[in-house]
Amino acid sequence: MEAPQYVAARVQQALAEDTRTHELGIRVDIRGDQLFLRGQVSGPEQRERLGQVAHEAAPELRVHNEIQVVDVTEPGEDEHLD
Repeated sequence: MEAPQYVAARVQQALAEDTRTHELGIRVDIRGDQLFLRGQVSGPEQRERLGQVAHEAAPELRVHNEIQVVDVTEPGEDEHLD
């Protein structure tokens, strides 16, 4: 059986290199036969793609996608300091 840290590294590499995701800031934790994805992305579609890529990279594990979708908006008005 492959050591958990190697499985996590393999999944993180897949998340970074897969053309569907290209994500570097996602944390991958392995606990027994469970894989946890944690981090933040800008949209629900990206969150789903990350879960799919993780499942493909480690199909023997149950993926728990705990990635949060953050609201990314345009900056507001300029702030003028006196």
